[in-house]
Amino acid sequence: MKHIQPFVLSFLNISVLALVLISFAPGTHAQAYQSGPTLQPTLETQSTCNPSRSMQVSGSAVINIIPDRVLIQLGVQSTGSTVGAVDLANSLAIQNVIEALRFLDIQPKDIATDRYVIEPVYENYDSLRLKGYRINNVVVVTLRDVSKTSTVISRALQAGANQIENVEFYTSELRKYRDQARDMAMQAASEKARALATAAGTETGCVLGISENSGSSYYGSWYGGRDQNLWAQNVVQNAAPPASSGTNTDAEPVSLGQVAVRAEVGVTFSLK
Repeated sequence: MKHIQPFVLSFLNISVLALVLISFAPGTHAQAYQSGPTLQPTLETQSTCNPSRSMQVSGSAVINIIPDRVLIQLGVQSTGSTVGAVDLANSLAIQNVIEALRFLDIQPKDIATDRYVIEPVYENYDSLRLKGYRINNVVVVTLRDVSKTSTVISRALQAGANQIENVEFYTSELRKYRDQARDMAMQAASEKARALATAAGTETGCVLGISENSGSSYYGSWYGGRDQNLWAQNVVQNAAPPASSGTNTDAEPVSLGQVAVRAEVGVTFSLK
């Protein structure tokens, strides 16, 4: 056993020495360095996202939509010498109006009291002598068939309504059209940025920042608001009218007009 142990130790020493020599071989050392992960950013990443060289552009889009919803505020104003008398007269009149609306297949959920106000009426502006009382009872009607707008207003007036406070057209799919307008505005900004960069002899890189502003507004055919399309920087689109829009003509007292859904974005691009 005393003769075998030195031989084993010598063999282990030779093996260790061989491993050390292999680990420092030129080919093995280069291959191990290349296969390791790199932590340095590539030249391509640096050239496409350089915040020290940037440009800021804006893009706008407008989608014109035929409205598919109408919000009508109508009411009854009544006066009388006592609160009880005026309340009775007003209640009967507003019930007649509501029944006329339901006769036109308007659901109860689409008819709601918007305002009910009782106020004193004096002899004149400077006098405190009480003459009687006035009640303003206003209901709001959500109309899902826009072709009935003129009919609803006419029937309500015939039933006893003596106030038409507001007729507001809108779209029930505002979110969908606003998203579309935002996408179109972003595309317009990207196209403008590429065109300006090409004219300057360079290229756009990454996006450094985005700001967004969107909204909607209604304008009828009498408003002359169709020239507002010129405000759009790049894109104007007319959405197809809804199937329930009916055959509303210019001969009717209420014209549908259009709802303009607008989106505008400001984008900052880096330059290569």
